[in-house]
Amino acid sequence: MIINLNSDTVTVPTADMLTCMMQAKVGDDVLGDDPTVALLQDKVATLFGMESALFCPSGTMTNQIAIKTHTQPLDEMICDHTSHVYQYETAGFAFHSGISVALIEGEYGKITAEQIADKIRPEFDWHPQSTLVVLENTCNKGGGSFYTLDEIEPIRQLCLSKQLKLHLDGARIFNALVETGESPLAVGKYFDSISLCLSKGLGAPIGSLLMGDEKFIKQARRYRKVMGGGMRQSGYLAAAGIYALDHHVERLKIDNDRAKQIGQLLSQCRYVESVNPVQTNIIIFHLQSGLMADEMIERLKTHGILASALGPQTIRFVFHLDISEAMMHKLKSTMVEIAKQY
Repeated sequence: MIINLNSDTVTVPTADMLTCMMQAKVGDDVLGDDPTVALLQDKVATLFGMESALFCPSGTMTNQIAIKTHTQPLDEMICDHTSHVYQYETAGFAFHSGISVALIEGEYGKITAEQIADKIRPEFDWHPQSTLVVLENTCNKGGGSFYTLDEIEPIRQLCLSKQLKLHLDGARIFNALVETGESPLAVGKYFDSISLCLSKGLGAPIGSLLMGDEKFIKQARRYRKVMGGGMRQSGYLAAAGIYALDHHVERLKIDNDRAKQIGQLLSQCRYVESVNPVQTNIIIFHLQSGLMADEMIERLKTHGILASALGPQTIRFVFHLDISEAMMHKLKSTMVEIAKQY
């Protein structure tokens, strides 16, 4: 039994999802002729109260298209220093858009309106122009932490007053919404654009969507093409996304709850120094002095448990729909057994 906690991107389509994909009606989406892609885009845009949406191969692409569409060369975006757009997208903001970045040290990946205000540049010729704020919900390197609407509200008001665009990297937004009980429609009204990933907790094999108003998405579609993201009969993939939205959203609470269970267990293990607050499906924990993450990961692997290191003494677990009750039982017993060796 292999228990893959490396990421929630490792899921494979369920049998019912595969059936849905095989039955999809398709066309050439570069020509705008794929009916299933159109259905998915309309579905997501309506869900979040946005005018339009664009289906892309990855969340990195949707984020980078959003940055490109919102900015001009010599502009600057503001984000947390652990943000996916800064840490894991190969400095695409510089490569694609020719902009700089102002980094904030938030709390578990979350930043505040006051911190953002401190980073807004005066309009001098020798400064980049502050143009865009990017939030991540949930925050990957923050251990799955999330913003509530009450926390987003002052950030939105600041952006409006300072003429800044506000983009949400909402790769795992539904993991947050099943915790807060807030609606996608309520989230959508705060942002100029939103990126939503289908291939993480929702369990689709490929795909992310970018949402915004019609003018924004029209330009985004051109950038998708020049970045190589125009796909042909992509309705087969879109069908998986539709199935995921219809059947896999509410069950994300299971993943979140399982992460909390294991987080509580880890906090009692002698080889663990501390565990970041577990709010959704991600656990980040830190090992005691003298213990190294790569050695612990190798030990876990001998028990069939796969995990990833976020630092020399930091390990991440991510829970998803391919983790069964039997796997949970084995994971718990393994954590306890390892603890006995320290």
